[in-house]
Formats: sequence, structure tokens, C-alpha cells
Amino acid sequence: MAVAAAEAAQSSVMQRLGLTDQVAVVVGGTTGIGRTLSLGLAEAGAHVIATSRRQAEVDSVAAAIEERGRRTLRLPSDVLDRASLEKVRDAVLAGFGRVDILINCAGRTHKAPAIEMTDENWSAVLETNLTGTFRACQVFGKPMLAQGRGRIVNIASLSSFKALYQTAGYSASKAGVVSLTQTLAVEWGPLGVNVNAIAPGVFRTALNQALLDGTERGKEFLLRTPMRRFGKVDELVGAAIFLSSESASFVNGEVIAVDGGFLASAVNQ
Repeated sequence: MAVAAAEAAQSSVMQRLGLTDQVAVVVGGTTGIGRTLSLGLAEAGAHVIATSRRQAEVDSVAAAIEERGRRTLRLPSDVLDRASLEKVRDAVLAGFGRVDILINCAGRTHKAPAIEMTDENWSAVLETNLTGTFRACQVFGKPMLAQGRGRIVNIASLSSFKALYQTAGYSASKAGVVSLTQTLAVEWGPLGVNVNAIAPGVFRTALNQALLDGTERGKEFLLRTPMRRFGKVDELVGAAIFLSSESASFVNGEVIAVDGGFLASAVNQ
């Protein structure tokens, strides 16, 4: 009897962590961290619509999702273009009937001394990282609020909390993502939509590779990370699955750092 009860409890826990037949949209979901999370959600049982600006990349990740036995759609979008996001949303609602999960991964960075940063570069970073995240939350949050349930996971950053040298626009945008996450959590949580964020540590991606490999900046990141290595993008999947699952039903307005201890560290030697 005890063994049967333990097995039943384990089964219940795994069901609450699973995403079987959930419908997930991953904005910026075709490269880097976004692609990894798209495939991770699919492996957890979700049907995943990974969307971004480039059709070829959308097609590529869609094929990988289908190889995992899940359904998807092949639709591009741009977080700078509300109509393109609405087109994806409407197609998802027509094809699947609902949106259960939204992961916001679209982002860009620009490294420059603050005194030299142009209005154009500042605006481009803020418009993608912060306004784009808000825009996607509005577009896909609307059907979630209507159905009384949803999970939104935004991508924050170490620079949401700690200053990074010569990244004024990026850091400001990512600090804004945390504030936006908390504000939406307060407003939408009572209506059944949980809004949380993940703050990745240093993960080598196409977005930051040139800033990390063989540079003094990269060496400093490693020194400040107690685990003494960069993260592997698949190490973000567990946090995304958890925040998207029923196990996180009472987690709202939180930021989970997946950073090898970076935010905890001060003196490392």
C-alpha cells in the first residue's frame, strides 16, 4: 500500500510539472535561448508555436517541434509590429482554441559608452526588449485573461539587478522587464494569469558571443560566477517548464535566476 501511495504521489507530481497538450507561444523562439526553450516545452508535452522575424528559422524550429510529436504553426512575427503578433495570436486561437503559455525571448543588445550612445541605438534596444515584451504580453495576455488562466514567462537578465559595463540601454530595458513582470503579476494574477521571469546568467549565444570569447569581459564574467563556467542553454529549460506548469500555480511576480551563483557572489577568491 505504501509503495502504491508513493507511486501515485510521484505520478501526481510529474503530472503537475508536465505540459501535456498545453499550447505555448514562444516569441523570439527560433534561435539561441528561445529555440532551446521552444524545444524544451515541446519535449515536456506542449504544442509550441515558435515565432520570430525570419521565416526560414521559423520553419526550422517548427520541423524540430513536429519531430517531437507536437503540433505547431509556421508564422513569423516582429515584436516591433503589433499586427504581426496579433496575426500569430489569431491563428493560434483558430488552430488550437486557446493560448496557455507565453514565453518572451525576443531581445537585442548594444555595447557602447553611455556618453556615446545614440538616440537611435537606445530606442532600438528599449523598443525590442521592453516595449516588445509588453506588446506581446498585451496581445497574448488578452485571450489568457478571457479564459481565466495563463502563464507568462519573460526573460530578464543579470543586468536587471547588477550594472554591466557600457550596456546602459540593455540594462535599463531588462530592469524594466522585471518591473513590468511584477506589475502585470499584481494586475493579472487575481484573474488567473501568472506572470514571472527568468534571469539567465552568462550563456554564450549569437547575441553575446563576440563580447565573451577571449575577452577580458568574458574572463571577468567567469571570475564572478562561482561555478566558473558559462551556462549551457538547456540548463534554462527546467525553470521555464516549472513556471509554465501547474506546479507554479502560486508563483507570481517572481524572477528565478539561473546564473551559477553570479547574483549571490561578491568575493570569489
